[in-house]
Amino acid sequence: MSTAPVELQTLPSAPPVRNRSRLLQRVRRLAWAGLAWHGVEAAVAVAAGVAAGSVALIGFGADSLIEAVAGAIVLWRFARARVASEHAERRAQRLIGASFYLIAAYVAVEAVRSLVGNHEPGASYLGIALAAVTVVLMPPLAIAKSRVGDKLASAATKSEGRQNMLCAYLSGALLVGLTLNAALGWWWADPVTALVIAGVAVREGREAWAGEDACCALPDTGGCADDCCS
Repeated sequence: MSTAPVELQTLPSAPPVRNRSRLLQRVRRLAWAGLAWHGVEAAVAVAAGVAAGSVALIGFGADSLIEAVAGAIVLWRFARARVASEHAERRAQRLIGASFYLIAAYVAVEAVRSLVGNHEPGASYLGIALAAVTVVLMPPLAIAKSRVGDKLASAATKSEGRQNMLCAYLSGALLVGLTLNAALGWWWADPVTALVIAGVAVREGREAWAGEDACCALPDTGGCADDCCS
C-alpha cells in the first residue's frame, strides 16, 4: 500500500536568539524615536494652539501625548524581552482607552463652543509647519514598526505602528484646516478639524479599550494568552 506524502503546515516560529536580540534593540530604538517626537510634537502643538486659540492644535497635541504613552508601554514591555504581566498590560491598555475618550470629549466640547460662539482662531504658521513635518515623518516610522512587529510576532508593536500612521492622517487633516484658516480666513475649518480629531480619538479609545492585539501578543512565543483573549 502506497502512502501519499503528507503536507505539513508550517507555523511561524520565533526568530533565532541572535536575530531576536537585534530585533528587540530595533523595536526599542523605534519606540524611543516615536516617544521623543511625540513629546516635541505635543509641546509645540499645545503652545501654538494656546497662542492662536486653535482647538484643533490643542487637540492634536493632547493626542500626541497619548501616543507617547503607547510608546512608553512598548518600551516597558520589551525591557525584559517579554510581557511581564498580561493582566497589568490589559489594565494599561484600558487606561489608554479611557484617556482617549477624555481627549475626545474635551476637544468635541471646545469645538462645538467655537462653532456656536463664532470664535475665530488666529493663523498659526508654527502649527502649519508642525503638521507638514509630521505628515512626512510618521509614515516611515509606522512602516518600520510594522515590519519589526511582523518579525517579532508582536501585534502590540504593529498596533503602535498603526497609531503612528493614524497620526500622519490626523496631521494631514490639521494641515488642511490650519491652511484654510490662514489663507482664506475660513475660521470654521479649525473647529471642524477638531471634531474630526475627536472622532478619531473615540475610535482609538475603543480599540485600546478592547486591547485584543496588545493583550494577546506574547513576544516570547508569538502566541496568545488564553486567559487574556477571552
